[in-house]
Amino acid sequence: MIARLKGLVDCLGDDFAVIDVGGVGYLVFCSGRTLARLQAGQAASLHIETHVREDHIHLYGFAEAGERDWFTLLTTVQGVGAKVALAILSVAGPEQLLQTIAAQDKTLLTRASGVGPKLAVRILTELKDKAGRMALGGFAPAATANAAPMPAAGGGVMEDAISALANLGYRRLEAFEAVGAVAREQGEGADASTLIRLSLKRLGKDLSR
Repeated sequence: MIARLKGLVDCLGDDFAVIDVGGVGYLVFCSGRTLARLQAGQAASLHIETHVREDHIHLYGFAEAGERDWFTLLTTVQGVGAKVALAILSVAGPEQLLQTIAAQDKTLLTRASGVGPKLAVRILTELKDKAGRMALGGFAPAATANAAPMPAAGGGVMEDAISALANLGYRRLEAFEAVGAVAREQGEGADASTLIRLSLKRLGKDLSR
């Protein structure tokens, strides 16, 4: 099994790169984010996920180990094959996916080719707990890596506050981030009205920048 490739980028396609390793060209399928970091004739080092089937062997390459981990995780969801997983990773990086799943916000996922509303909901539902374990394992957004854990939007006062902000026209993800930040600052005793009021104040400051 191939786990890593280091060599020169021979050529690039819409969804693949050919990596020349000692005179042998390896065809590697990549997300748009990884392809954007490659340049023909330049050195490259890719983390590889190898898929072996009866009729083919496909290599999937990633500039970051975290992206490869998410590719593997996404393909555990029914209806998400390698092509769809790469499409998702082309529109959202690991940090964005972690926040999106924590917020249970399907908007970003549906921007990926091949992902409709039903599949987006399935991804959010099936990966909610798994994504949380990835975060605890050190795969947390850089902005909150040294902060208290991001509260989960599963119910109670946080969910009430998030829903209220969403009803006011805010995107669920930005509402989740604002309420989560306020909840960390205020502690577990904060009620929904306090979370809403302070989150609106926080969102107002962010929008005025």
